[in-house]
Amino acid sequence: MDLLGSTVTATYARPRPTPTNFLPAISTMASSYKNRYPNYSLSNSMSLPWRPSTYYKVASVTPTLASLSKSAPGLSPAQILPFPANRTALFTRYSPDDWYKSNQQNYRESESSRRSAERLRLDTSRLIQEKDQKTRKFQSDTSKDLGERVNDITFWKSEIIHEIDQMIGETNALSEVKRRLERALAETEGPLQVAQECLYHREKRMSIDLVHDDVEKQLLQEVDCIKSCQERMKRHLEKTVAQLASNRAAQHELERDISDKHAAHRIDEKCQNLRNTSEGIGYYRGVERVDATISIPESWAKFSDDNILRSQSERAASAKLREDVENLLNVTSNEMWSQFNQVNVMFTNRISETADAKNKLQSHLAKTLQEIFQTEMAIESIKKAIKDKMAPMKVAQTRLDERTRRPNIELCRDIAQMRLFHEVQEIDDTIQALQQRLREAEDTLQMLVHTKANLEHDLSIKANSLFIDQEKCMGMRKSFPSTPRLVGYT
Repeated sequence: MDLLGSTVTATYARPRPTPTNFLPAISTMASSYKNRYPNYSLSNSMSLPWRPSTYYKVASVTPTLASLSKSAPGLSPAQILPFPANRTALFTRYSPDDWYKSNQQNYRESESSRRSAERLRLDTSRLIQEKDQKTRKFQSDTSKDLGERVNDITFWKSEIIHEIDQMIGETNALSEVKRRLERALAETEGPLQVAQECLYHREKRMSIDLVHDDVEKQLLQEVDCIKSCQERMKRHLEKTVAQLASNRAAQHELERDISDKHAAHRIDEKCQNLRNTSEGIGYYRGVERVDATISIPESWAKFSDDNILRSQSERAASAKLREDVENLLNVTSNEMWSQFNQVNVMFTNRISETADAKNKLQSHLAKTLQEIFQTEMAIESIKKAIKDKMAPMKVAQTRLDERTRRPNIELCRDIAQMRLFHEVQEIDDTIQALQQRLREAEDTLQMLVHTKANLEHDLSIKANSLFIDQEKCMGMRKSFPSTPRLVGYT
């Protein structure tokens, strides 16, 4: 008895063909000839590949094969030779030994056929059992392989889903940073406009106050600082938009891969659960000759692994970009706030200097006004003094004039006459000196008035500068955005 699973190599004895002078076996079951002779049409009485009457028709033509009875219709009695009279017929008959040998031969052939049939049955049973066991083993192995394939798909599905979740979180975080960057970029427009407005208003300063001072230098630096921050923000914003596109592309590849994995998982799981008794199974002729595969397990796993590696690479680049944007927002905020404070310090110092200069000008103006007043009083006193000298001059000249009328010898150059001459000269010198002093006082008064006008004009200039720096510029700079707004949180 061969072991199950081994190849059956049985040799069957081939029976010798039956001699033509013996009748064919007609006791065989009709069912054994159904597939062997598909082209014969069987009669209704017996499903045999031949007609039983054929032999008898031949026997009727060949008398030696016919019996001596009347079993061969169609022959006349004259045509049948009488046995005793036909001596030659004894030489055409078989001997008892032939008859015995023919029977023995039939027995041996029958036993050989039965042994061959028995071996065939046993080998067939063994073959059926072996093939059934092999079929079940193949089906079990296939189900096991399908189960492993389902497990592999489940593993990669979980990996891809995890990576998709990570990528979605990273994309959302990068989108939030992008919105913050956009808000921070929009917030810089206000400080830039304020700095430019300050420069524009300070151009309205007048005369000597229109100087390129530290405030103006710091304002120009503030404008450059804000524009530099805006340029860096715009570059990072472009990088962020490009990175978001790369993230979405990687996520799309993962989602397409996971969609294919879902479909393959559903199909393979369905195939794994199919049994011989399942519904929906059927023949699909030639399907085993169709090879629609486009990958092998290594390339299949590498495809998903490459998608995950690409997604991880994009996530790492996105996280790095987010960190750069965060640092940029903090750096730009600190730079703008530092420059803003520096400008405010310069404004405060300049306002203090201008206010101090204005106070000093006001003090000098007050003193100048007081001096003008006193000079005017002095002029009035000089004029009064000159006026007061008119009467003594008149008296002295009148005296001299009257003394010229003295007669003859009385016209003496006496002491009185000399004193009158000296008095007139003295009074005249005094008047000349007073008039000279009056002119000097009037010139001084004009100089003081001019100084007063200059001081008043300078005071108006300082007042205008103070109004521009203190009211307009510092008033606008109170609206500088806070640090949270500069980093895009609000």
